[in-house]
Amino acid sequence: MSRALRVHAVGPEALVEDLGRRGLSGVGVGRSGAADRAALRQANRLLANQEGAAAIEVTFGGLDVEVVGEGSWCCVTGAPCPVTVDGREVGSHTVFFAEPGARVRLGAPTAGLRSYLGVRGGVEPEDVLGSRSSDVMSGLGPAPLEVGTVLPVGCPGERFSDLDTVVAPDLSGEVVLRAVRGPRDGWVADADLLVATAWTVTDRSNRVGMRLGGPPLAHARDDQLPSEGAWRGAVQVPPDGEPVLFLADHPVTGGYPVVAVVVDADVDRAAQLRPGDTVRFCWVEAP
Repeated sequence: MSRALRVHAVGPEALVEDLGRRGLSGVGVGRSGAADRAALRQANRLLANQEGAAAIEVTFGGLDVEVVGEGSWCCVTGAPCPVTVDGREVGSHTVFFAEPGARVRLGAPTAGLRSYLGVRGGVEPEDVLGSRSSDVMSGLGPAPLEVGTVLPVGCPGERFSDLDTVVAPDLSGEVVLRAVRGPRDGWVADADLLVATAWTVTDRSNRVGMRLGGPPLAHARDDQLPSEGAWRGAVQVPPDGEPVLFLADHPVTGGYPVVAVVVDADVDRAAQLRPGDTVRFCWVEAP
C-alpha cells in the first residue's frame, strides 16, 4: 500500500462518502452519498480528482488521521473548521501537503456541521454496488471509521488544479429553504403552516432525515397512504405532525404524506444545519 490514511480519532462521526449509488432505487437501494455534495465536488476540484472521488465526511470535527506511505496533497471543504498538520494551522478551503507520518486533525467547525477531508487520488476502500459511500440506514458501503481504520488512497493523476484555495461558505445566520408544494399537501390540515413557522432542528436528526420541532402539522385524513417513492429533499409528515426533511440516506419508499419538496440546490445547505438551528421554508413554483 503506497498511500493510505490511518485513523486515530473520529469525533462524533466520520464516514467515507462519494456521490452515491445511481439507478438502483428500483431494487430498493438508495443513492446515499455525501450529505453536502457541493462541498465534496469542491474538494475534488481543488485536488484535480474525478468529481465523484470519495472523501471523508466529518460530522462536527474530531478527526485525526496519519498519512501513511507517500505524502499526500489534501484539503478540507464544507463546514469551515480548524485544520492542523502536526499542530501547524493550515486552515480549511485550501490545499496543503502532508508529509509521510504527518497527523492531520480537524477541529469543530465554527459554523455548519459537516466538513470533508479530501486527498489527491481519493480514498479507496472497497466499493459496494459501484460506490464507496457509507449508507447509515441500509448499512451498505464502508463501515463508519473507527480508531485503527486504514484507508487506501488512490493514485493521483498528472493534472493539477488551477486553484489552491477557495472562499469558505458562510454557514451562519438564519436559513430559508425554497420548497415546492405537494405532492400530498392536501393530506394535512394547513400545509401553509410549513412556511409560516420558524422550525428548530432537533437532536433526532441524522443523515437519513432532519427532524423539525415546532407546531405539529395536523393530518386531515384518517386513511392510510400507500407507500410511494421518496427522494432527497422531500418533507414528510409522520403521525406526530413534526416534519422530517429527507437527506442523503433516506428510504426509497415511504407511507406518510410528502407535503413539500425542497429544491435540490438547497438540500446541501440543509445538510449543514445543526441541532438547535432555526430554519424557515418559502414556497416557490416548480421549475
